[in-house]
Amino acid sequence: MSDILGELRSALPGAQVITDPEVMEGYRRDQTPVATPGQPLCVVQARSTADVAAVLAWAQQHAIPVVPRGGGTSLAGGATATDGCVVVSTARMTSILELDAGNEIAVAEAGVLNADLDRAAAAHGLMYSPDPSSYEISTIGGNLATNAGGLRCVKYGVTRDSVLGLEVVLAGGRILRTGRRTMKGVTGYDLTSLFVGSEGTLGIITSATLRLRPRPESYPTTVAAGFTSFPAAARAVTAILAARIGPSLLELMDRATLRAIDDWKHTGFDGIEALLIAQDDSDSARPGAERMRQLCLAEGASMAEVSGSEAESRQLLDLRRLAYPAVERLGIALVEDVCVPRTRLPEMVDRIEQAAAAHGVFIATVAHAGDGNLHPVFVFERGLPDVPPEVWAAADEVFRAALELGGTLTGEHGVGAIKRRWLAAELSEESMAVHQSIKSALDPAGILNPGKGL
Repeated sequence: MSDILGELRSALPGAQVITDPEVMEGYRRDQTPVATPGQPLCVVQARSTADVAAVLAWAQQHAIPVVPRGGGTSLAGGATATDGCVVVSTARMTSILELDAGNEIAVAEAGVLNADLDRAAAAHGLMYSPDPSSYEISTIGGNLATNAGGLRCVKYGVTRDSVLGLEVVLAGGRILRTGRRTMKGVTGYDLTSLFVGSEGTLGIITSATLRLRPRPESYPTTVAAGFTSFPAAARAVTAILAARIGPSLLELMDRATLRAIDDWKHTGFDGIEALLIAQDDSDSARPGAERMRQLCLAEGASMAEVSGSEAESRQLLDLRRLAYPAVERLGIALVEDVCVPRTRLPEMVDRIEQAAAAHGVFIATVAHAGDGNLHPVFVFERGLPDVPPEVWAAADEVFRAALELGGTLTGEHGVGAIKRRWLAAELSEESMAVHQSIKSALDPAGILNPGKGL
């Protein structure tokens, strides 16, 4: 094995190959507490596409599995190491190679942080619109691998909607460039979309050509509405969407989440069963926000207020971003990611509450409500050897409810390592066969992120 590793080091003069078990420990896991990591053979800190290509050529020659890793923020076990693998970290590939304000595009390496790209765009009056809650620590490569969403999806779409082209290293070290720099283009198959959301199972994305958008001239106006029940808040979301107001953000938090935040930060939301945070970033934001406030009151909101300043708006958004770390303080947090048609949101909320009650499981739910994308967080006691069976039973009920309502098992986190057992419930036999054909064509040795996705 030392000869093989020596060969790898010789092929990577510009990259660091780590074999120290203590250092590798930080690369074995992502943020999925219920995914059991393996012990990697080594970790490569790539600095260029050439480094990644050299690793994949070496890995295919020696039949060694490869696990790509960006910021390690996956909540589905997508970046969890497997035994004997090489973990390829793109976190040091942090260059914004180009920012073309005239054509509203940027070319960014895979290790660029989402928030850093947005800040760079802001200097030109532009923005990178995808903004997952982990935007300050998640990388562009990881966002692309899972087709990440975020808080602004209701207006601006998910990551795929902002991708024009990719640079991808395929199994064996071949370098593929997909897409183009133009807003239109239908030459050939849409290979760009194929790789976005493929969770590193078809290739490793090393850079991307991304679409930027004009930044709103002023900070969005924000509405905060409190409700006496979570389903009532979900109905308010449906009413806002039906009114065609065009909000730029619709985020929903349930009572359990609000209590966790309040216990931690003393925010004063006691007595509210659900909180809806809505934003309008259009030129007519104030009338739109007032209309949303009125609709919330019509659906039974106990309080509904429009922010009076940018500072108030930012505080409310910061509150939403505290949801996961606040709930995580209560125990092991298994974060799920179902998505349903937007009009079925109230029913899905009700089904989650039923599953929690039926199995005696604590579930705290937040939602990118404008997309029908819910994140029920299953919380259980720390220190247990395995996930309690009642937690998996409740999760199973939630997943099957989402499918019954015309939804999907995952809206933005990906299948990763923890949802593979439910794939057949959503994908037909024909669909699975096509997936396997594509995987076999691009990764015939099956070494790219094994045990994930399919």
